[in-house]
Amino acid sequence: MENLGNYLMAFIENGGLLAPLLFISFHLLRPLFFLPVVFICISGGVMFGAVAGTVYSLVGITLSSIIFYYIFRWMPATFHKLLHLKKKLIGRHAELTTPQITLLRLVPFIHFHLLSLCLIEISGGFKDYTKLSLLSNIPLAFVYTSIGQWISELTPLHIIPFMAALLPVLYLLRRKEIIIKWQEFFQVST
Repeated sequence: MENLGNYLMAFIENGGLLAPLLFISFHLLRPLFFLPVVFICISGGVMFGAVAGTVYSLVGITLSSIIFYYIFRWMPATFHKLLHLKKKLIGRHAELTTPQITLLRLVPFIHFHLLSLCLIEISGGFKDYTKLSLLSNIPLAFVYTSIGQWISELTPLHIIPFMAALLPVLYLLRRKEIIIKWQEFFQVST
């Protein structure tokens, strides 16, 4: 999957005038490839710069949210299952506010469409959901696209010491023990 993502991003870079449209459509196809939103926003900063990349990412993310809205209104049984799952994860009586959702969208490992589900739950309808979605996507697109532009401007003289410092930190933060449950270790074959 990672190679496919890199291939598609290289194709978008060489797209010329169609590059923005290809980039926005890549945002729409992102859930099918299981790519995080952060990866695509950073790629937009690398390819288009902070300003244009932010605009393209914002359009793509918002269109993706709108498509998510229609898909889950079209499939009510799945929508209710996801609401039940959300209540298990977040809590039965917990309801996130729009500023909380906006901040949670900046956290890379929180699922983007789970937060969109929270927006659907607190919004009054499609128009309200679209407005809240757009507002909560602005910081996400701006921050990660700016990081992408910053990364693209680094020289190898900056990248090599950064990577050299990062590798020992990754080694120190590894998991140092493995826990095997008694039943798994002494598994009886039948």
